Amino acid sequence: MTGKALLEAIQTTKAAGIFEDLYGPGQAETARRRYTGLIEGILPETPGELRVFTAAGRTELGGNHTDHNRGKVLAASIQLDSVAIVAPRLDKKVFFRSTGYPDVSVNLAKTDGSSDLESKPEERGSTESLVRGIAAELTRRGVAIGGFSANAASTVLSGSGLSSSAAVEVLFGRIFDSLYGGGKRSALELAQIGQIAENTYFGKPCGLMDQTACASGGAVAIDFEDPAHPRVKQINFDPASAGYALCVVDTHGSHADLTPDYTAIPAEMKAAAAVLGKAVLREVTLEQVLAKAPEIRKAAGDRALLRAIHFFDENRRVDAMLAALEKRAIADFLDLVNQSGDSSWELLQNIYSPKHPEKQGVSTALALTRNFIDTEAAGLGACRVHGGGFAGTIQVYIPLDRMDAYKLKMEAVFGANSVTVLRIRSTGAAELYF
Repeated sequence: MTGKALLEAIQTTKAAGIFEDLYGPGQAETARRRYTGLIEGILPETPGELRVFTAAGRTELGGNHTDHNRGKVLAASIQLDSVAIVAPRLDKKVFFRSTGYPDVSVNLAKTDGSSDLESKPEERGSTESLVRGIAAELTRRGVAIGGFSANAASTVLSGSGLSSSAAVEVLFGRIFDSLYGGGKRSALELAQIGQIAENTYFGKPCGLMDQTACASGGAVAIDFEDPAHPRVKQINFDPASAGYALCVVDTHGSHADLTPDYTAIPAEMKAAAAVLGKAVLREVTLEQVLAKAPEIRKAAGDRALLRAIHFFDENRRVDAMLAALEKRAIADFLDLVNQSGDSSWELLQNIYSPKHPEKQGVSTALALTRNFIDTEAAGLGACRVHGGGFAGTIQVYIPLDRMDAYKLKMEAVFGANSVTVLRIRSTGAAELYF
């Protein structure tokens, strides 16, 4: 619809219902102001048809650092999202403007009109590389890609472990597919396309959990045993209905020099598997790993063995977490969350960088949270490292009636707005129709 028609449409009762489903009760007016600003921002350059897209951030509920070795995870789409107001173009140029970030401009065609979809060294590590990589992979799958202009904004906190980059990847995929592919790609296929672009064009060897959770909507259990065809199961999970607030605490640690720490985890797990002649840990058993413990220690080191044990324990916990949620056994689930946190701290060892032992924001946040749960929440609640680890965020479940007190305590240490309450939403990556 035109910009004027879209501005009118988002004022309707129907739009209010859509906004409250996406962002929660009482959030319709805030969402209207946000969308209105994006629509008005794109109007001067694009007087024609406008379309609206959203892609959710995600929270990891279980399965810390297992996906890259074909493990199991629990994750969920959240209310924090990337929204784009999009206008199709007649050429093959993509112009993407997102509040707070540099403009992105990519020409998907050469001067002679042929496609320009090859990976470019000068674009490695940039948003431009993701645009080109996603367009290339969709083209390989039979979609005749065209261009678009977009005015966007994201509420997914950058560097917080809520997958702002994966949200943008599946947002691009959904835009391209809806404009030029008939909107036929499933959430899982969009996730796989985003992962391919991040691996081969952006240059980051990520797993598939983030993109799958951002694209799927709701809470999901994902089994990556067959990476080409992961099994994705929807879960009915609403922490608030069980009496708990789900939140993340941002410790504001820097991720600037942590790439070697992140890449060491999958590398060491795979090194342990290699001692048994396999590529990843999912191809062996814990019993086989323990039987080869001396050889693994010699070939890959003690930490690789400990991280391998974490992998198998965490896979078992994910199954148990799923069973607890299906039985509505919230106490059992929270106990498993705490066990996951303990394993990440003791075995996986992704709580702080060994290069900087003086910087332990995540450890501090976990210790303070455990103290609060024990002394001010009657022992009710749970906490664990969130996402990649080493710096960034922790994930916390706190009784609803203790949330204000918890937020006050944590923000006194980590600063204003360091605590963000999350809401699981049913919509992942989608085009919105008002």
